[in-house]
Amino acid sequence: MFTIDFKKPIHIHFIGIGGISMSGLAHLLLTRGFTISGSDRSRSDLTEGLEKLGVKVYYTQTGDNLTDDIDLVVYTAAVHADNAEYAAAAAKGIPMMDRAELLGQLSATYPVAIGVSGTHGKTTTTGMLAVILMEAMQDPTVSLGGKMEAIGGNLRIGGDEEFLFEACEYTNSFLKFNPTDEIILNIDADHLDFFKDINDIRHSFRMFAEKLPANGHLVINGEIPNIAEITKDLNCSVDTYGLLPEGVSPADSPYRYTGTNISFDERGCASYDLYRDGVYVDRIALSVIGVHNVSNSLAAIAVAYLHDVPVETFRNALAAFSGTERRFEKKGVRNGVTIVDDYAHHPTEIRATLTAALATPHKRLWVVFQPHTYTRTLALRKEFVDALSIADCIVLADIYAAREIDTGEISSRNLVEDLRNKGREAYYFPSFGEIEEFLKKNCVNGDLLITMGAGNVVNIGNSLLKS
Repeated sequence: MFTIDFKKPIHIHFIGIGGISMSGLAHLLLTRGFTISGSDRSRSDLTEGLEKLGVKVYYTQTGDNLTDDIDLVVYTAAVHADNAEYAAAAAKGIPMMDRAELLGQLSATYPVAIGVSGTHGKTTTTGMLAVILMEAMQDPTVSLGGKMEAIGGNLRIGGDEEFLFEACEYTNSFLKFNPTDEIILNIDADHLDFFKDINDIRHSFRMFAEKLPANGHLVINGEIPNIAEITKDLNCSVDTYGLLPEGVSPADSPYRYTGTNISFDERGCASYDLYRDGVYVDRIALSVIGVHNVSNSLAAIAVAYLHDVPVETFRNALAAFSGTERRFEKKGVRNGVTIVDDYAHHPTEIRATLTAALATPHKRLWVVFQPHTYTRTLALRKEFVDALSIADCIVLADIYAAREIDTGEISSRNLVEDLRNKGREAYYFPSFGEIEEFLKKNCVNGDLLITMGAGNVVNIGNSLLKS
């Protein structure tokens, strides 16, 4: 495997440079003196931002893009040997590595490297921790799997001491990272096009936890079933957090960090009493909705304690944290209909978002859902239907294929049929234009409309607001 000497900048070419993580890594290396080029299938604000910094970006992927001065090619998990640039790099003998290997080598250069993992909530929790560390004047470098106004996008160039990043489990990417601190938010069945089953996923998270050094720290959600399977006999320190069952006193909490007496304001944002080791600490108020974000904030607080952040500092930072792009992001209001966009694409995420939405003012709750990948939709069909049933009205767009091919085993029509069999009001339309026209005619003043999914469903809300 090629080893990068980060003190000796070279020319790195990124295949898929427009990805949220790839663009951030490219930008970060550019600031370290590296020459950067790359390619992507389409233009975006991320690629245009890199171009403004002097990066050469190609919008076709051909072997001609691989110039003789390129020293290393970095590619995403979606790029395979049949990609023209990949094949050309191999033919030329140019060293290659995937995005995860690059992030792993980069993380090893920081004395403190904090990896935020879990099936859900990584971007929000990383964002929370970023604003906490920034409020504490600790100057972290941050690589975010989304965009956040507080850091001006998906990357913050900070100092050389702390690196805060998302650690994704897909294709076991996080096993290539070198964290000193880890968060494990949750472990659910997902990415079943790669993992065999939930036990396979749990095994990977155990291996991720084992990567921590003896002086490292693991912060883990104590509500994860059979947590000892993940934490037993680790060399590092382990702190747990979690929400208590009804009737359990903080003094009897099995978790080091917990929140009780949770209440919600008129926006659906939570506040709660923070307890550490059974002792009351302070009242924490959030500016993001839902009880799931209480849990996310507890994880961020646990890491804040590890880095000696004062209570007042993390309390103020969490109160100011307004979320990240595409995480219950209010897009605007059209004819009295509030339009929100959310990245949720797993049943657990959908349930959390729609449950949180119930606590916000609305007449009817509409969700326009674009399923993400055929394998996930097929494997979790029942769970999707159960979660979507929380909404009053459900509209399905076609499945967003991403890296997959349609085998004909599952479609959005199947989900609509299942929803109707449960007595839910559900519709399917084959085009965004038809969905928009339907919503214009049927959403009324006071309704809450959420566009939901990891694909391009956000375009529906944007189009409605322009019409």
